[in-house]
Amino acid sequence: MALLELTAVTRQHKNGQVRVDALRGVDLAIEKGRFVSIMGPSGSGKSTLLNIIGCLDLPTSGTYQLAGQRMDRLRDSQLADIRNQLIGFVFQSFHLLSDLDAQTNVELPLIYRGVGGRERERRAMAALEAVGLTSRRRHRPAQLSGGEQQRVAIARALVGEPLLILADEPTGALDSRSGQNIMQVFRQLNRERRITIVQVTHDENVARHGDRIVHLLDGLVEREEDPREVKGS
Repeated sequence: MALLELTAVTRQHKNGQVRVDALRGVDLAIEKGRFVSIMGPSGSGKSTLLNIIGCLDLPTSGTYQLAGQRMDRLRDSQLADIRNQLIGFVFQSFHLLSDLDAQTNVELPLIYRGVGGRERERRAMAALEAVGLTSRRRHRPAQLSGGEQQRVAIARALVGEPLLILADEPTGALDSRSGQNIMQVFRQLNRERRITIVQVTHDENVARHGDRIVHLLDGLVEREEDPREVKGS
């Protein structure tokens, strides 16, 4: 059974008086434990699709199921709970709070859940250990490299024990070596913990770290490929 499934999903919005069809009938199913990359040119609908998968937006029409539940039927407050409990987010620009150290940044999702201080610290330390940053836990973002900041962001996404991690251009603000390191962290989390990861990227080399690539064009799934078949050919 798929962890998430979109059926005939459309998303329309207005740009002034013009209606824009960002998604035009997307069918997509992703099984638990997969690492999926979404690619496409600017305007293809990648970010819109990721927003719907992440319950940040709703389809104009069609259905979206996550963990067997219809997301398109939920209220905003219920969607907020889903985001906090089931989904971890990783962004291109890290979105760390500059006045907080790494550990406290990682603890933030647990603070919103009302988790007690001792348990927050235990889980934050475990998440930082998973990305190799326990020694930097008391450093603020300005004291960390870009790659280290992104690893803190991954630990923050991981600390709530999500079913799904969504990454929006996770290597876009990094040099190539740091980007490769981040992909290694993702692959390790996916393989060892079986966490489902969906990333949007414009970089084909980054996309090929996943086990499935979905290509979007003009709001539709144009084609899919398995990068492992290319490597093995």
